[in-house]
Amino acid sequence: MVPVKPSARAKSRLEVDGVGRADLARAIALDTLAAASACELVAQVVVVTDDATLAREAALIPALRFVPEGDAGGLDAAVAVGVAAIDPGGRMPRAALLGDLPALRPEDLAEALRAAASVDRTVVPDAEGTGSTLVTARAGVAWETSFGDGSFARHVALGCEALPIADASTLRRDVDTAAQLTAAAALGLGPRTAALLAAHAET
Repeated sequence: MVPVKPSARAKSRLEVDGVGRADLARAIALDTLAAASACELVAQVVVVTDDATLAREAALIPALRFVPEGDAGGLDAAVAVGVAAIDPGGRMPRAALLGDLPALRPEDLAEALRAAASVDRTVVPDAEGTGSTLVTARAGVAWETSFGDGSFARHVALGCEALPIADASTLRRDVDTAAQLTAAAALGLGPRTAALLAAHAET
């Protein structure tokens, strides 16, 4: 499950001179979705969003299923909508991935999912160590998340085991600020985000 806010409301702290925030937020989300879809251990990516433009621009990305967010409020409620739509009985392994990982590589996501396969519930911290970028639950294990500021500690308190993912993993580099975007660029941005920033650099 990947919850994605409508781009007009997303990434309020992400300001890059000359680049539209909505365009940048959408490019980041699309690169995240493409990487997740390309991961060999992902059967389907469920995108929970009300962003119709995102859905149109993601048409060429395989294995996506779009579920409207509707009246859900916040990341946890949006993820729960996705869970209810695809596996309400918890019969399959599930994972929630945040949609702001523009440098994500499919192999880094696969490494985490492989490590999570034998653990009831897991969490991957963000690069700062305070937030969460990925939460998983095995089949038959109750689903619960607590995303937002300081979410890593809350997920651990909920019983999630922290996966030993390297600090430099692209799975840990989420982006909310221009400085974090620069750090992600050092890892190698996805094609949509990179193209958008390159076009700005040429103007």
